[in-house]
Amino acid sequence: MNTKTEENNDRTVVQESGKGKFSQEIIIGQHILSGDEPIASGGNDLGPSPYDFLLAALGSCTSMTLRLYAERKKIPLEKVIVTLKHEKIYAKDCAECEQSNAKIDHISRIITLKGDLSEEQRKALLDIADKCPVHRTLTSKTIISTALS
Repeated sequence: MNTKTEENNDRTVVQESGKGKFSQEIIIGQHILSGDEPIASGGNDLGPSPYDFLLAALGSCTSMTLRLYAERKKIPLEKVIVTLKHEKIYAKDCAECEQSNAKIDHISRIITLKGDLSEEQRKALLDIADKCPVHRTLTSKTIISTALS
């Protein structure tokens, strides 16, 4: 089902793969990935779920941002490991929630920094993590335009 063309190099194309109810083929430039839902959600687990991809985007952007900052500031960062988890939690005392039992998305992100780092360097790197572009996108107002082709 590959529809990879030169015109798609600046776009992400997602289409049903035909391999199951939820299985998707994801084309990003020259990369072809698979997406699906876990078996417990009715999928065939042929690839990461949409939320898995969301966490992967945040984790990889966080790691890359920390690497770039460490290189610029000559911080002896040897390795970055970002561990993430997504869950829906009940919104307690949510002023903007219309329903009292509304749930909000919560992403926990744990960053492991390896290297001979001072506490000051570790704190600076932690502060920079929230400045990665994907983090900023997820925590800002995002507009999604949808149209039929």
